[in-house]
Amino acid sequence: MSANAPDSRSPLLIWGALAIVYVVWGSTYLGIRIAIETMPPLLHGASRFVTASLLLAAFLLIKKGRAAFRMTPRQFGGAALVGLLLLTGGNGMVAVAEQHISSGLAALLVASVPLWLVVFRIMARDRPALLTIGGVLVGFGGVAALSLNGGGESAGTTGIVVILLASLSWSIGSFLSARIPMPPNVWTASAVEMLAGGAGLAIVSTSIGEHVDLAAISGRSWAALTYLVLVGSLVGFTAYTWLLGNAPISLVSTYAYVNPVVAVILGVLVVNEHVTVQIVLGGVVILIGVALVVSTERRAKRTPAPAPAGEATAPQKA
Repeated sequence: MSANAPDSRSPLLIWGALAIVYVVWGSTYLGIRIAIETMPPLLHGASRFVTASLLLAAFLLIKKGRAAFRMTPRQFGGAALVGLLLLTGGNGMVAVAEQHISSGLAALLVASVPLWLVVFRIMARDRPALLTIGGVLVGFGGVAALSLNGGGESAGTTGIVVILLASLSWSIGSFLSARIPMPPNVWTASAVEMLAGGAGLAIVSTSIGEHVDLAAISGRSWAALTYLVLVGSLVGFTAYTWLLGNAPISLVSTYAYVNPVVAVILGVLVVNEHVTVQIVLGGVVILIGVALVVSTERRAKRTPAPAPAGEATAPQKA
């Protein structure tokens, strides 16, 4: 089904899948926060994505056989590069940042990804609509408001710098994913991305001396890691991919400004994260900017949107 076609699926199925994307992807920030309580941040990410990749690859092998993995070396390299940018650079730095800032603040700052994508379009001489540029300026104003004062959090400066670098890496990966050779099967591309991203995280983790004491890992951290693998990376991504083929992209794209709200609420309810007035106001400004960009772009040109930090990206996402 095309992005502009009226959906022929049950509205209940569409809203059910959309609710999964809203809640699951919004909850991954909290899942990371809990996992890294007793796990090294990069090593936890390596375990998560390598495991998810192997599970997805096994499913594809059973479902479609070896034909699902047919790709050229350039397509494999393209998916691997995107995986390194999205997961090693993007998701890895999110986990590092959450050692210093709340999961809710991290999610609000990661919401700037659609704004970065517009900046890259301008650099590539693809002139967006005036309202899109206005949305970018509004959104980055909210980012600046949170960044300049650390969102009111102690030790926030380091975390904010790292999360902004994570958003930049994720944005570059998302931008390139539609412009370089990728495997024709979106599930295969996702498996390669997660494998490359997980391997990259393992290499960086080893190089900086991270080590794990299995006896010191708490049960809730193990539970969070399991949730991130099975629900965050597999269920959430499956729901998103289904929505791309069965719902208007303008509706699917609303995850970009719903996920941060879910992340903030869960952070407060589950781990008692503190939310300041500055975080609320800055977050509202960011989400207004993102909403302007997403709504304007979807009216002007119907193309799939990038996945948020923490999930693999299908190659057709811009």
